[in-house]
Amino acid sequence: MPATHHSSSPPTPRTKATEPSEARPVRPVDTGPPAAERSSADAATAVGRIPVLDVRPLVQQGRRPAKAVTGETFEVSATVFREGHDAVAANVVLTDPDGRPGPWTPMRELAPGTDRWGADVTPDAPGRWTYRVEAWSDPVGTWRHHAQIKIPAGMDTELVLEEGARLYERAVAGVPKGGGKRAALRTAVAALRDETRPPASRLAAALTPEVDAVLGRYPLRELVTASEPLPLLVERERALYGSWYEF
Repeated sequence: MPATHHSSSPPTPRTKATEPSEARPVRPVDTGPPAAERSSADAATAVGRIPVLDVRPLVQQGRRPAKAVTGETFEVSATVFREGHDAVAANVVLTDPDGRPGPWTPMRELAPGTDRWGADVTPDAPGRWTYRVEAWSDPVGTWRHHAQIKIPAGMDTELVLEEGARLYERAVAGVPKGGGKRAALRTAVAALRDETRPPASRLAAALTPEVDAVLGRYPLRELVTASEPLPLLVERERALYGSWYEF
């Protein structure tokens, strides 16, 4: 599952430096006017029920695009948090030069307790792209956290299992038909309601790797907050060395 609780998420190492001054994908474009003057110093910030702050890479407060070449992977990161103790999660959306949203990429918490999330993305064609971060409340992640405490303790067992079944039924609606993906969730729903099985077994059936894989790709999202899109200029791979050859 992409969502984590700040107190329980294991540390995940960075895979690549991504600050604009250190990584190739974020060097500013040297020619041409700024893409657009913005009314705020941090146009990538979105403050709602799930705030999204300090989206990076960020070049000249978003007035100029970050830069990459076709097929180059770089990290998008942001600070994401919310009030209370419910689970929160985030993802990155790349939009190609034709305005089509690209693959939905889940983000991971980079270090426990820092509220800093990141994901590696890879543009696959040259042109002017954009990227944005979406943060959201994860009701399934919240339920799982509570269920793994209450079920072993025998607290509100039937109520907790029924709550999980209803959340999984809602999640089924967001999964495309075909390919057997919905079947994994429906099997979990049936197990959660099967009173002939011990409560621990019913819960375990809802936490299988197959269920995790489906919910990781098609999570149940609430209170979605999106950052403003930031520009990304993707050039041919030759841009990495062509200027030196010409010089």
